Amino acid sequence: MSQRVVITGMGWVTPLGDDLERVWRRLLDGDSGVGTTSLFEASTFPTHFSAEVKEFDLRDFLGDDAARHKTASRNAGFALGAAQRAWEQAGLANWTSLIPARVGVYLGGGEGPVDFANFAEAAVTGWESGASKGLGKLDAAAWGEVAMRKLNRDLEFEQDPNLAAGHIAVQFNAAGPNINTLTACAASTQAIGEASLMIQRGDSDVMITGGTHSMIHPLGVTGFNRLTALSTRNDSPQTASRPFDRTRDGFVLGEGAGVVILEALDHAKARGAKIYGEIVGYGSTADAFRVTDIHEAGRGPVAAMGIAFEAAGMTPADIDYVSAHGTGTNENDKIETLSIRTVFGDRAKDVAMSSIKSMVGHLIAAAGVVEMIACVLAIRDDVVPPTINYEHPDPACDLDYVPLTARKMPVRAALSNSFGFGGQNDALIVTSYNDD
Repeated sequence: MSQRVVITGMGWVTPLGDDLERVWRRLLDGDSGVGTTSLFEASTFPTHFSAEVKEFDLRDFLGDDAARHKTASRNAGFALGAAQRAWEQAGLANWTSLIPARVGVYLGGGEGPVDFANFAEAAVTGWESGASKGLGKLDAAAWGEVAMRKLNRDLEFEQDPNLAAGHIAVQFNAAGPNINTLTACAASTQAIGEASLMIQRGDSDVMITGGTHSMIHPLGVTGFNRLTALSTRNDSPQTASRPFDRTRDGFVLGEGAGVVILEALDHAKARGAKIYGEIVGYGSTADAFRVTDIHEAGRGPVAAMGIAFEAAGMTPADIDYVSAHGTGTNENDKIETLSIRTVFGDRAKDVAMSSIKSMVGHLIAAAGVVEMIACVLAIRDDVVPPTINYEHPDPACDLDYVPLTARKMPVRAALSNSFGFGGQNDALIVTSYNDD
């Protein structure tokens, strides 16, 4: 018989802050974490704004232990901070009976930030005049001389996506499975789903799982601008993220991390842990269509939700709240709406559905876990967060997106969806915990 998988700890580092309860209150109040980009000079880019994590200091989370992670990238630091909060909430910091080999890490972690200024200096030095017109050649000796002097070896090392998971293993003596997945915007949802399966089949007692990412740097913003995926509403950044609204013009790039502690139910009960929710269903599919476009009929999202419902032994009638992927791009919102209509049928217009990306932006690999934590808190408090900036209904997006203000309502089960570039689709179903 497979193990039930429960949530015993949660932590996040977001553009709205890092205290679990304060960030939750701000989400319910409809606060925005979007503002002018300060991490680099973005005034010459098509998009001048983002949702940044402000005044982050790892010492605020780890104290003197932060020195053990002095090389940690911004990504890894966010992950460590969120993991520390989750670990403490789970009561594992004072639990001495853990078996390290039965504690694993499964993260959806993105690549670390590039040492951009020094990389650019080396690149400019290494190209002959005329290179901008395709006429020059790389002077490898000139490149190498500057690169060896200027490039930061620790930052280069920390670019590897798996490094955040490695830092977490060091900090919490997690000697079990250590895995990182980078499936774009679906990464942390997939990480949680796969971590839950590892517990179900008995591979681990405890999994530290979630995601972390920061792409607010010149290369990240340039790439998304070239894809025309980012909003360019520079005159009003806080209203730029407007999922499902007819005037939406792209997503707002955010950054941050979220971590949850998953445990086998028997393990959690044996140590008297407080249980915040239960993972009951997980589905994962690929569109097998195009790299950056969702299939026009939403076949991948529809299939992922169907698999999650089958795993949970539930139907759409059992869901009270849907945490939408809801990026604010024209294509995503339209096809996600179609997918919900396909799966939920006549009930689609009656189920509450919202996108907290309207407030925190798109955290890319960390988006899914932050949204799932919001689902757990919605179940706890019987209230769902709003989709802010939803002011102009779109005929192609005709569902209940909980516009503008939070809604008090009974929430027993929530569906959290994440869809990523490459056609990755992942769905999680989380419920309140019942000791039946």
